[in-house]
Amino acid sequence: MDIDLVLVPVDGSDRAERAAEYAIAIAERYNADLHLLFVVDERLRRDIDDGLVDAESVAEEHRAFTGEVREQFRAAGYDGGLETSTATAFSEQRLMQTPGGVILDAAEDVGAEFIVVPREGGGEEAIGRAALYVLEYASQPVLSV
Repeated sequence: MDIDLVLVPVDGSDRAERAAEYAIAIAERYNADLHLLFVVDERLRRDIDDGLVDAESVAEEHRAFTGEVREQFRAAGYDGGLETSTATAFSEQRLMQTPGGVILDAAEDVGAEFIVVPREGGGEEAIGRAALYVLEYASQPVLSV
């Protein structure tokens, strides 16, 4: 297999952290870069837009999570590239926009050849609800953890 970029959708949860650990291992094995896609739940996006949640505090959480992943990269002795992006899981303007669709669109946009997605855990998090959709419709290999 030729893998140059591994995409891992994350939301800061423990499941997402574990998925990032697997993604690092795959990136290291195939000498690939890693792309963290922060998937923001629609409710959080709405609360940010309404001023109920500080956007800077959410951005700081994302930076902290990225820093932890970067440290895991270094601890593994791997110096691959690490990029990040953010996407909202649902959209009132685009009714067909779902968490799984957002992840697959991002995978195509960044040119990912492999996806590591946290497995559905029964919670309300957008990222967990996306796992089955990604497994079923991805054109790339997918590891669900």
